[in-house]
Amino acid sequence: MKPVFKGLAWGAIGAALGVGLLVLLRLFFGLPGWKLEPAVVMAYLFGLSGWLLGVGVWDYWARGWLGLPNRPYTTTGWRRYFDFDTDHKVIGIQYGVLLVALFLIAGLLAMFMRYELMQPGRDLLNSAQYNRLMSLHGTTMIFVAVATIMGAFGNYLVPIMVGADDMAYPRLNALSFWFVPPVALLLVGAALAGGFDTGWTGYPPLAAVTKLGALFYNLAFLTIGFSSILGAINIITTVITMRAPGLSWGRLPVFVWSIIGTAILSLLFTQFIGLAMLMIILDRVAGFGFFDPARGGNPVLYQHVFWFYSHPAVYVMILPGFGIALEVISHFARKPLFAYRWAVAGMMGVVVLSAVVWAHHMFVAGMSEKLLIPFMVTTELISVPTGLVFLSALGTIWRGKLNLKTPMLFALAVIFNFLIGGITGVFLSDVPVDMHLQDTYFVVAHFHYTIVGGGIFGLFAGIYYWFPKITGRMYNERLGKIHFWWMFIAFNLTFLPMFWLGIHGMNRRIADYVPELGGLNRWVSLAAFVLGASFILFVYNMVRSWVRGEKAAANPWGARTLEWLIPSPPPLHNFPSVPEVVDDPYGYGVPGTVHARLSPSPSPASD
Repeated sequence: MKPVFKGLAWGAIGAALGVGLLVLLRLFFGLPGWKLEPAVVMAYLFGLSGWLLGVGVWDYWARGWLGLPNRPYTTTGWRRYFDFDTDHKVIGIQYGVLLVALFLIAGLLAMFMRYELMQPGRDLLNSAQYNRLMSLHGTTMIFVAVATIMGAFGNYLVPIMVGADDMAYPRLNALSFWFVPPVALLLVGAALAGGFDTGWTGYPPLAAVTKLGALFYNLAFLTIGFSSILGAINIITTVITMRAPGLSWGRLPVFVWSIIGTAILSLLFTQFIGLAMLMIILDRVAGFGFFDPARGGNPVLYQHVFWFYSHPAVYVMILPGFGIALEVISHFARKPLFAYRWAVAGMMGVVVLSAVVWAHHMFVAGMSEKLLIPFMVTTELISVPTGLVFLSALGTIWRGKLNLKTPMLFALAVIFNFLIGGITGVFLSDVPVDMHLQDTYFVVAHFHYTIVGGGIFGLFAGIYYWFPKITGRMYNERLGKIHFWWMFIAFNLTFLPMFWLGIHGMNRRIADYVPELGGLNRWVSLAAFVLGASFILFVYNMVRSWVRGEKAAANPWGARTLEWLIPSPPPLHNFPSVPEVVDDPYGYGVPGTVHARLSPSPSPASD
């Protein structure tokens, strides 16, 4: 824990320096020395720099910039997970544990929301408290959905699945993770500073005038965005430049393709959410007027910039879930992945089309009517490449020898749940229907079937599938299956009725509703409590199995991809010699074929 405490200490020093510098600059220009929100921004920028330097950037990296010897890596054991470790496997576990913890906290916040909504009227929270709780829940869940699979499994598995010994930029990889703990602290700080009641979208003009907590929200979004960009650069470079001999683009595992698509989206579009947050911050702390009509600004401009990122971000959350589902289905169906090239083309088609669908979120926002039909068409068109992914999954399942282990059950649930999310999305892409259903619980249900039903169920499929590889232990299969059925049934009992509530006019982001909807809301809340309780069993199974589970074989599933060619957990540099890829990763049914073999030459050491 020493690097963490050192980072906190250096962060505190940096924050103090930032505030002091701001006071001096304001006095120099004849302004009052103290103003709260500019001081918060300066404290955070300097404090974040101090945190990063203290936690390891200075010792392991920056000293070399000045001609000084960098500190050697000496941390071992569990202490590695609290240090600036450059091993991609350590970084993957750091991402996974932190973000799953945030997921559980955000889920707990949802339980308080559903308690308030059990019956009409006020029970636990007033309107302002409910809005702040809802905003914190939504923002935390978005951060988790955006970052978890690419941060955890992308870091841990992609280098191994392409035959590399580490990421292309190991120290940059470590840096991208250590941006994330300050995001968690900012969300806590937002709650302590009065919260923010803008929802996870942070629309102005409210976002520019509401409590100090909204500024913490803006800074958190900027920080997680910067981390995503660094991670995307690393993944794209690793896959392009460090693939094993024989691993052509046509032999890449489909999960790697999904992470490539996710990384492209993160690299190209995250800068726009950063721009939106920066403009809001400048409106708040520097008196700019980007979104103030009285000063020539336009609030709708924010929505264009925000959704230009945030709809591609939906696929940042979903594409990795698709990749995991297809990966698991092929291995547990013991069949080659059906229409592999079309599935990859579908993922890349989603990447391309996601750039031209953002304004369907704004059909009622007051934008030009000339844009309504074009954006309706592009939004409906994106169902075509998504459909290719579905066809690949269904074709692989057809007449396969299905082994219904826990990862397979979650992967099949991804296809089922996202089918509901996709069909209901077609309704919302239609202009007249969307104008009726906008800001109702129909949108809440659709969004959760898409993000939770697709992305989060995909995350759990990946956790169960690669748990033996990452920990070297087997989880309890019976508890895993109980967790699946518990979570799957409760999820559908929670969110399926919300479509009916939305059609009958229940508004989202509102703490109260008409009495006629009380009975079904009580049902939804009780189902949500059952859903929330399912994660207690998951945590118990994972923690107990990691500590005391049966030791895992190198390849307990009999899968073909490169990560199953090495021991569980993998050694430091992954491979004892350079792997050579010789065939398809999904060539089941062909006797004697293998995806890869190890060559006699030694594996190069990572820097």
